[in-house]
Amino acid sequence: MTEVDAIKRCTDGPVTFDSLCTDLRALGVQSGMVMIVHSSLTALGWVSGGPQAVVLALQEVLGLQGTLVMPTHSGDFSDPGHWEQPPVPEDWWETIRQTMPVFDPDMTPTRGMGRIVECFRSQRDTLRSNHPHLSFAARGPLEEQITGNHGLAYSLGEDSPLARLYELDAWVLLLGVKHGHNTSLHLAECRAKNAGSRTIQAQAPVLVDDRRQWVTFTDVAYDADEDFIKIGEAFESQADQLRVAKIGYGEGRLFRQRSLVDYAVKWIEEHRA
Repeated sequence: MTEVDAIKRCTDGPVTFDSLCTDLRALGVQSGMVMIVHSSLTALGWVSGGPQAVVLALQEVLGLQGTLVMPTHSGDFSDPGHWEQPPVPEDWWETIRQTMPVFDPDMTPTRGMGRIVECFRSQRDTLRSNHPHLSFAARGPLEEQITGNHGLAYSLGEDSPLARLYELDAWVLLLGVKHGHNTSLHLAECRAKNAGSRTIQAQAPVLVDDRRQWVTFTDVAYDADEDFIKIGEAFESQADQLRVAKIGYGEGRLFRQRSLVDYAVKWIEEHRA
């Protein structure tokens, strides 16, 4: 969707910081929540102040006691032999492996995560977990508890911020997107009984004892978005705490992460070979 299309959608005027705060509160977002957000800026309509206004509105509604979390993935800091969107020539692979800089939580940009996430990641004093592929950023009283000690192996499993959010009974906000973008479903993939047969050897450049090393670690072969859409639709058909409301000119979905993950573990075990 182009910016011109976004403007045309806004038949009642632009989306603003104040209107976003009103819409988020009407959806059920409250002060003090721990909340992971997946978002699309264009889905909300034309926003005065762009991604900055969205981030500030989320922080305003959560308040000083709330903790805001977003996925800040950087899949391009990985083995080029696995790249598909787009692939690079095979005779480039070794050059890329030898020259790629190490992952830096403060400097490494996100890839394919959207403008809201990149704005939040770059905000002063926002913490980011130290995973080269699948990091998360957090801001609030529980930011260190959520982002600390993010293990390389099984990057969205028990040593990940997703598991810390589960322990904290956090909320998920889908802001203009659906379950195809819902990263918490990957935690369910890791917990499902059949996850062990779906592993890969991932690689990334990281610092080890202050020296750059190209390291290899085991991870789950995380599934495609189409499966997640099916899981999300099935979950929503029986979820008694799901809240859906307009946010700007888009739609917001708010629910507890723990309920979704528990449901998705059973779904994956029953429906995947």
